Amino acid sequence: MDHTVIMILVMVTRLVHLLASGATINLANTILGTGMLAMPGALAAVGMILGSFMIVFSAFASGLGLYFLTRSASRTEGRSASFFACSKLTYPWAAVIFDFAIAIKCFGVGISYLIIIGDLMPEVVKSMSTLAFVAAGGDGSGDMDPILWFLIDRRFWITIFMGIIGPLSFLKKLDSLKATSALALVAVVYLVFIVIYYYVNPEGPLPPKEDIQYFKFSGQFFTTLPIFVFAFTCHQNIFSCYNELTDNGQSMLNRIITSSIGAAVGVYHVIGVLGYLTFGNAVGSNIIQMYNSSMLVTIGRIAIVVLVMFSFPLQCHPCRACLDKVLFAFGEYWQTTRFGKAKKYNSLNSHDADEDHASNTATLIGAHQHDDHGGVIPEPSQLKYIVMTSAIILGSYIVAITVSELELVLSLVGSTGSTAISFILPGSFYYKLHVNDPWTVRKMLSVGLLTYGWLVMIICLSANIRRIISG
Repeated sequence: MDHTVIMILVMVTRLVHLLASGATINLANTILGTGMLAMPGALAAVGMILGSFMIVFSAFASGLGLYFLTRSASRTEGRSASFFACSKLTYPWAAVIFDFAIAIKCFGVGISYLIIIGDLMPEVVKSMSTLAFVAAGGDGSGDMDPILWFLIDRRFWITIFMGIIGPLSFLKKLDSLKATSALALVAVVYLVFIVIYYYVNPEGPLPPKEDIQYFKFSGQFFTTLPIFVFAFTCHQNIFSCYNELTDNGQSMLNRIITSSIGAAVGVYHVIGVLGYLTFGNAVGSNIIQMYNSSMLVTIGRIAIVVLVMFSFPLQCHPCRACLDKVLFAFGEYWQTTRFGKAKKYNSLNSHDADEDHASNTATLIGAHQHDDHGGVIPEPSQLKYIVMTSAIILGSYIVAITVSELELVLSLVGSTGSTAISFILPGSFYYKLHVNDPWTVRKMLSVGLLTYGWLVMIICLSANIRRIISG
């Protein structure tokens, strides 16, 4: 037990050191989310050594994408860097593609939050019921009253929590939810503590060494790879860091990128490797769901449920902002083809979805957005605002109660929105800005990152579609 405490203290100390600056915490909070819960299952799917390599490789590719975005941001004017600003300098038509990609990512992440609530709340109820039974003098082996069967139905809890999440998602400002950043770090550290504790003090025998696979390459690799991509996606946040830092020189940005990505690599390795070694091939897609009920585990489950509950509105707001711009683009295109005139479309400005998500604040009504000719893109009407929000909430709810596989949602989001934001757009921006420059290592890496992104999207998305069709 003393050895366990020492390990935890060393790891937490290093994590706090890495997350010393506010910008690093902001970026790390975006990275360390639902992906860490699925990491042991991802390692079980591809093998421990291959999985560890994929964590490091995905971290490198993600960091490279962040680096290219910061280099591209330096070409924009003042402190108004954004995906929109970079698109305007490179591929103006790509703005709507970015909007669509970030909308897909935010929508998918929101669904994963609801799935986690549906997975964990029944376990919390079972645990609390057992503890209450023991406190009343029982032995903890009694079953719940059959009349209360609905309390262990995942669909019931998703529905109940939508009653809380729904109204929050309609708010125009979410400043009061900024405290979730602190809760996120607490939940991460607590989850790491649980994983280490139950590896050192297992509830049962650890799986035999011969059951632990180190390399496991099969068709499942291509459905698992996007989970590693998803786990390191934080690129919608980097422009906010660039704009808000007093010292936004490249060396400072490189330190922030390295620190946040490095912290994520450490957390993912601890949770992934120790979680896999604890449960072997029996590990599921949500590591905290694997442990037997206890007060220690129940507190961790509640912390994660509260975290994702307040995080859903933070995904809904940028999703709605991007959806609004996509719909506006289609409306302008339809008017152009039918009437022969319409203002050119441009996407989000530096204070829209990418920064709203980064700062945990969404202020969509009243934001000013401009097209190429200086015209203002209309704010969504109250009716449109309500319809879009309702569609996002209802769509997320329907998918969450229908799909119970967390890794499937993460894989689909990772192979679409995350891949576009992390690899395709950063590589495209950097290459276009240096298209007339001599070929350098950085320029070749940008082309490599762009190519890798397209390969991941095409191959992994196809593999996941085949997986869904085949059942």
